[in-house]
Formats: sequence, structure tokens, C-alpha cells
Amino acid sequence: MTSRRIHLVVGLVGVLTFLLTGQVMRHHHPAMAALTPDIRMMYVSRHIYLLGAALVNLTLGLYLQLRSAGWRRNLQQLGSLLIMLSPMLLLLAFLAEPERGLAGRGWRSQFGLFTLFGGVLLHWIATFFSSRNAQLN
Repeated sequence: MTSRRIHLVVGLVGVLTFLLTGQVMRHHHPAMAALTPDIRMMYVSRHIYLLGAALVNLTLGLYLQLRSAGWRRNLQQLGSLLIMLSPMLLLLAFLAEPERGLAGRGWRSQFGLFTLFGGVLLHWIATFFSSRNAQLN
């Protein structure tokens, strides 16, 4: 399976997971409105983080073009791996962190966001320094 197809699948599953986590919040007992603001914020923020990671994967699934062999392609592949890992970590964060409020911020959401950021950064570096990009300027 190609990187594009894997990103597309991860992105679609991520969007579906986002919809499911929305239903978890909608049917949460006690109701979200009854929760303390910090716990409610933890649920909503992890929910939105998951959407962001899913949409980045979905976009790469639609538009990713790997560079020819070399360091740029290797950077893209490493970046893709990090980006694909992000939604899984952020789903774990949604499931484990909110109940503890702000004190519950943990490694799952931190690594989920860092893998997303790092992966996008690696893709940017691989593209920014390509000869194709020089022709666009």
C-alpha cells in the first residue's frame, strides 16, 4: 500500500473517530455541562486535536507526492510515519487524560502533538529544499 493510501485510510478513520468521540461527549454521564470547566476543556481540546491530526492525514492522502529517491524522500517517509502515529496517540489522550483535569495532561497528547508537528516540519523541509520549489519562486 502506498503512503498516500495509508494517509487516506488513517485520515478517514480519524475523521470517523472524531465523530465517535463527539458522540461520547454528547452522551457523557454526567453531562458535559455538569463537568468542571477544566475537565470539559480537556475533553474538547483532545477532541479538536484528533480532528486536526485526521485532517492532516486526509490531506496528505489526497495530495502527497513523494520526491524521487534521496534524502528528501526519506524525510517525507519519516514525516509520514510521525503524522500517521499522531491520531492514535491523540485518541489515547482523549480516552485517558480528561478525567484528571488539567493535572491529567500527559505524554499521550504531548507526543501526539509533537509527532504531528514534527511530521509536518519534515515534509516542509523536504519540499522547501527541492529543486521543484526553486522553480516556483
